[in-house]
Amino acid sequence: MAEAWTGRGKVRARAIPGGVEILVDEITTQARVYKPLVYEFFRKEFALRPRWGDFEVEIALEHAGAAPSLDLDNLAKALLDALKGHVFFDDSQIARLLCERRVGERDRILVRAVKRD
Repeated sequence: MAEAWTGRGKVRARAIPGGVEILVDEITTQARVYKPLVYEFFRKEFALRPRWGDFEVEIALEHAGAAPSLDLDNLAKALLDALKGHVFFDDSQIARLLCERRVGERDRILVRAVKRD
């Protein structure tokens, strides 16, 4: 069962069985904005110890209006770099990565990182 969401700003997170879910309530065309934003959230508000082993990561960019002109590969790299040292030790531990852009109720980014059994 998932825990309650932690965080009061643009970034929130919660522990789930085997991993973590992160919600970012901002979409910008500058992917480099996400790395310090998420990294600082983990450093200050959501202490988590990294784990060894393979991980599956899903990243979903949800938009309410027109699709933003944001490269998903750049977004994924920025978010994986921000998770490094908090969720896993190195992004070479990513065994499966799914990135998608989809229509949603509002502009946000959902990230789910789960350790494989």
